[in-house]
Amino acid sequence: MVTVRDISRESGFSVGTVSIVLNDAPLARYISDKTKAHIKEVAQRLGYSPNQFARSLRGSRSHTIGVMVLDVTDPFCTLLLRGIESTLYKQSYLSIFADAHNDIGRFERYLEMMLERRVEGLIVVANWMVVDINLLADLEKHSIPTVVVARELQPDTISSVIVDNEDGARKAIEHLHELGHRDIAFIRGPKAVGDSQLRWNGVRAFARSAKLTLDPKLVMEIPNVADPNHGFDTAQKLTEELLKRNHRFTALMAYDDVSALGAMRALAKAGVKVPEQCSVIGFDDVAPAAFSTPPLTTVRQPMESMGSVAVDIIAEAIKAKIEKRDFAIAHRRLTPELVVRQSTRTL
Repeated sequence: MVTVRDISRESGFSVGTVSIVLNDAPLARYISDKTKAHIKEVAQRLGYSPNQFARSLRGSRSHTIGVMVLDVTDPFCTLLLRGIESTLYKQSYLSIFADAHNDIGRFERYLEMMLERRVEGLIVVANWMVVDINLLADLEKHSIPTVVVARELQPDTISSVIVDNEDGARKAIEHLHELGHRDIAFIRGPKAVGDSQLRWNGVRAFARSAKLTLDPKLVMEIPNVADPNHGFDTAQKLTEELLKRNHRFTALMAYDDVSALGAMRALAKAGVKVPEQCSVIGFDDVAPAAFSTPPLTTVRQPMESMGSVAVDIIAEAIKAKIEKRDFAIAHRRLTPELVVRQSTRTL
């Protein structure tokens, strides 16, 4: 019996490419028409016949969900993955996990491998990297329910679970304001990250309502860099630059916890005591936030709940598919929580 490997050897293309073409998989749109025609011609010439038993298996349920992380070294992922795994277990699903290493080519290949293993749904834990919305939309067309966590993609064709970033940022700056701080420095997130602008919108909305002046000389921005942990070193340098400018500030609001911890390192090196001389607040509530010195005040994203809600959306979509009924794209926006620790105090 002629196999895909036989066609691969004869055509000169990889097994993966041959499989994509012969199964007309979503990634086939990235393969040239010339390549497709050559592979199909070789398959016909060799007398290739699809394995009907394997195809029948594809029609059965796998009870498997693909979980794709863009970068597992991001501290943000840990609790999200715990929430996803716990809820999958409760609902008797098994996960296939993949880390794309912030590489779009790796992301696409893993996606194809998951489809070959007949996942019934896909959860993507997003970050700064631009995910091809058309690629994920292809999954929906092939009846593979998909949810993106931590990012809302446009156009509105993929389900999502996000935190209310504007509300979280508003809670953070309101906390500083209530403590009496008016000269507040800011370390904004990278422009490539959608959360950055949303959080800044929350800051500005509160500033308008409270008639609080935002001094542009006290606003710094983290550049677009792939490494999710680069925010620590970058925030440290940006805070050092703020201190050199000699513009008074009694509090600093950072884009996330990693950058807040970097800012605290710079303040400590400069002999500025936190919170006695400068209050610092972050966002996310990743594990290191509670163990810093002093423990970091932050805005907690309900990360385990976000992972759990993503699974619930997938499970409901799979159920609708089995029952042959429509299932609308779902968007869930969860409420963040202010967690007051020892890095902020009354002015």
